Amino acid sequence: MGVYMPYIPPEKSLPELALKYVILGAILSVIMGAANAYLGLYAGMTISASIPAAIVSVAVFRMLGEKNILGNNMVQTIASAGEALAAGVIFTMPALIILELYTELPYWLTTIMAALGGSLGAIFTIILRRAYIVEEQLPFPEGRACAEVLIAGDKGGAHARPIAYGGIVGAIYKFLNGIGLWPGSIETAGAIGSTPIYIGMDLSPALLAVGFIVGLNIAILVLLGGALAWFVFIPYLASTTPWTGDPMSVAFTIWKKQVRFIGVGAMLMGGLWSLIRLRSAIARGIKSGLEAARKRKEGGAIIRTEHDLPMNYVLLLLVLFIIPLGILYYFVLNDVVLALLLSVLMLILGFIGTSIAGYLAGVVGSSNLPISGITIMNLLITALILKALGFPVTEGATATILLAGVICMSAGIAGDIMQDLYTGYVVGATPWKQQIAEIIGVIVAAFVMAPVINLLIQAYGIAGTPTAKEHPLPAPQATLMASLTKGVFEGNVPWDMVGLGVILAIILIIIDEILRAKGSKFRTPVMPVAVGIYLPLSLGVTIFIGGIVRGLVERKVKTTEGTDAGLIAAAGLIAGEALVGIAFAGLIVSGFTYTLPFSSDILGLIVLVAIMAWLFKLGLKRITE
Repeated sequence: MGVYMPYIPPEKSLPELALKYVILGAILSVIMGAANAYLGLYAGMTISASIPAAIVSVAVFRMLGEKNILGNNMVQTIASAGEALAAGVIFTMPALIILELYTELPYWLTTIMAALGGSLGAIFTIILRRAYIVEEQLPFPEGRACAEVLIAGDKGGAHARPIAYGGIVGAIYKFLNGIGLWPGSIETAGAIGSTPIYIGMDLSPALLAVGFIVGLNIAILVLLGGALAWFVFIPYLASTTPWTGDPMSVAFTIWKKQVRFIGVGAMLMGGLWSLIRLRSAIARGIKSGLEAARKRKEGGAIIRTEHDLPMNYVLLLLVLFIIPLGILYYFVLNDVVLALLLSVLMLILGFIGTSIAGYLAGVVGSSNLPISGITIMNLLITALILKALGFPVTEGATATILLAGVICMSAGIAGDIMQDLYTGYVVGATPWKQQIAEIIGVIVAAFVMAPVINLLIQAYGIAGTPTAKEHPLPAPQATLMASLTKGVFEGNVPWDMVGLGVILAIILIIIDEILRAKGSKFRTPVMPVAVGIYLPLSLGVTIFIGGIVRGLVERKVKTTEGTDAGLIAAAGLIAGEALVGIAFAGLIVSGFTYTLPFSSDILGLIVLVAIMAWLFKLGLKRITE
């Protein structure tokens, strides 16, 4: 493997952690965190902030007459922390209200957990950065897209045009979808005998772009996971139990209550295997961090673009973050033994969870990162341990949610910062400065999480709880976490599905090792298949189509000279859709909505096909300026 040369070379230094970048990043972190808190409680999803924040930063500082790609990169690094932290908080903490332990989120409990839990995710990724980005060379589709946005803004000219066109196309498509000209997906379901059959695809240029960026191999595996879930597991389970009603509702119910747990089991096994397979790379990362600390102490030089936070600082920060969380657990649970146990589990399960999140962000991007699946995996392990040790339901459930909350926040931040560090790797940022910036973004956003969520609870309430108003927030992930926690202590979790996922992962690992030994270009890593099982089929279909377009481009183009105009345009598609998605989120929060009286899924599909053809055409072009 040759030495990688970033956009800004290591010997050149630009301001990165200047106060103006920190302030703008912190403001955007709070805004994005608040917007995503609402969107997650309302719709069960969040929107990645990295690309929109990068575009805002480029625009703001261009108006001020300044051009600094590393400063803009620092703004998006800080800003994206708020969105990632919001996902971790809303997916878990409202479960305490659903379990009727609280009527609103305690401010200091939520704030301290969010600040320290999110910071743990940033610290864990320091150990993983070299393994995933430099040695494993995962594609990080959204990290690549964000880097292309920053480079295009810095270069201008021919490099900027494809991303500008892509952004306009993505924005217009999302806007027309948002006002109802076409739906977000095309889907249908029927029955063959006693078997429900579902098929669908998301009408999303951003998912098409993700498939184009990650390539055909990964796209095939994501679709494979979806095909196993929807064409094998769901039909089989439906055939073993009599059912009535709408086939689509039946299929989705089986997927949510049973089949998704196959994906959880596969993620668990795939994550553990990733740590085993990358153990040498992780060890080298730790060793190089310790050597860097020693070299710096002796006055030696370290390449700027390989300068992580020193490993001795990392170990110190881990202690400084875990001890206060352990003390917090003691004050909430009033049990020293339980608080100590949770602290140990937090260290072990937190590292495993962040490792899986970082890997998956490298495969499918942070927007498609199944944080809830990673959290469920750790929640089930924690609840099982506490149940085996004899803790009662109320105490055990509270402890489980508190630990799962920290791990969820940590995993959300880990996926985000691995993406940001990849962006930095491409543009030539200084890793330790990005790692500090992410912690700043986490801590700033942490202070507004509880007030925003409590304001939403006062206005709408949470469905199924005493807080519910006329139109309550569904809080789907938090509701799932609460029901699963109770389910473990009451003994009704589908462990057979989790076990099936583990078996499937082992089969894929064996196949992958055989392919690796033969030197095959096609590989079968577990994680993309696990994601395909865990996420809706419609998402995997669109990613697969994007991967096909990319595969056709690679068959046509043999040269690697210059920059791929198709990849730049794909980054624009993601950016445009994300920006308009955020704008619609703001309109939803303000209470303003507008929908056209007619809708055409065929029209949406035709336009998406036209975008595919355009992406293919651009993929054949190379920009050499």
